[in-house]
Amino acid sequence: MISMEWGQAQPRRAALGPRRAVVWVVGAACLLAGCSSLTVAPLGTPGKRHTPAEIAGYQAAQFSSPLASAAGAREAREKAMAAIAKADAGGADDDTVMEALRAAAFYNTGLEAGRRIVRAQLADTARPLAQRPPEFQRAVLTAAHTFDAEGSAPLLLPLLDSLATPRQFAIAAYTLLRADPGPQQRQRVRSALARRSDPGEPRLVALALALDRADGAAAGAAAAPPPLQDLLAAPFKPGLPVLFSLQRRDRRQTGLAVVRDVDGRFVRDAQGSLFSVPHLALALSGLPGTVTLGNTPQGLFTVVGAGTAGNPWIGPTPFLESKVPVEASVAEFTQGDETGPWTQAVYDQRLPANWRGWAPFHEAWLAGLAGRDEMLAHGTAADARPYLGQPYFPGTPTDGCLTAQEFWSADGRLQRSDQLALVRAYTRSGVDHGYLVVVEIDDAARPVVLEDVLETMLAAERQISARR
Repeated sequence: MISMEWGQAQPRRAALGPRRAVVWVVGAACLLAGCSSLTVAPLGTPGKRHTPAEIAGYQAAQFSSPLASAAGAREAREKAMAAIAKADAGGADDDTVMEALRAAAFYNTGLEAGRRIVRAQLADTARPLAQRPPEFQRAVLTAAHTFDAEGSAPLLLPLLDSLATPRQFAIAAYTLLRADPGPQQRQRVRSALARRSDPGEPRLVALALALDRADGAAAGAAAAPPPLQDLLAAPFKPGLPVLFSLQRRDRRQTGLAVVRDVDGRFVRDAQGSLFSVPHLALALSGLPGTVTLGNTPQGLFTVVGAGTAGNPWIGPTPFLESKVPVEASVAEFTQGDETGPWTQAVYDQRLPANWRGWAPFHEAWLAGLAGRDEMLAHGTAADARPYLGQPYFPGTPTDGCLTAQEFWSADGRLQRSDQLALVRAYTRSGVDHGYLVVVEIDDAARPVVLEDVLETMLAAERQISARR
């Protein structure tokens, strides 16, 4: 647990949340956001769309968020802590239990109480978890994965075969593997997967692929990804901007966002240096990208413009609206080149030939088939201080989106915004639609910095130039 002064007046960094309040329970959104008294400034009116010309003229000082203020953060946290205490006392209804589990994960505090709540639900023989509503199952299982994998594993294993829905089964399986990634545990999960009648469901396909990769890595036969240069130089659709979010395999390490402009060159700043900002693709849950509320999946997304979120945790700064396959129509994904039904071939044909066979890069495709949506590239109005000491601090995790860092004053005024800089870089040529690529470049145990990819980016520019 983290001890800190929540009322101190100082600039704060923040980050969390998808465009709508997609949380483990609807009531938790209001609890965490302090819905009774928090509003969004006029410039950040929910649902507003932003043109490239408007974005070019925005200044950070124009944006404010009551939630990002010291008082707003304190109010939201107090509501959250009250829910944890109520659920930990016993006898709470399902909504309160879900709110409490969400709050414990979100604030990275009250975790011992959260673990007691999780284990009580998993051990409840009078009301077995498998017979509870699916959303309640998801809340308990997600909390187990987030902050109690090792303690919950002995209670989860006997439940595995009774979890009917593929999402809940997958969450439980990943939790068991997080507690013990060894060969015997992998075989237990693989055997349970083989007993199911729906192995072709996208989440379960992804689980099987993860088991195969773990087996290969354990045998010293882990495959290497295709050259990053070819991905950075990929046409996708010439004349459109591309945001590359370069991540480590361990998403707790902060990634890096760079932008390729419509002319095929990477965006530079006024001094001629390559533009980049820190970018986090980590979910609170730490679950894989095919699972709702999991990490941002690897792969190709389409971008269909910029807007303002209704979720106060995202804040008023414009987000880039990115969509995975199926969530986006074929016409949206191909930027008007094609129409018709979705197939994997439609997705694959947008990729460089040597990346089409790289299974991890199909995660966005599988996530779309599984129903994931609204995984945006956005800013943040959430307090980062609960994550002090985490590798990704001062960033904060999301519910599956990509987040750029923002600094807020104690009275909720935006002081500096990497998100605004990123959206400006993306739309600088007057185009607000194009592509987003999320890719894990390696497993180094440190943040991604520009020096890691600088030479590869320059080589990609030369490759694009030679292609013309």
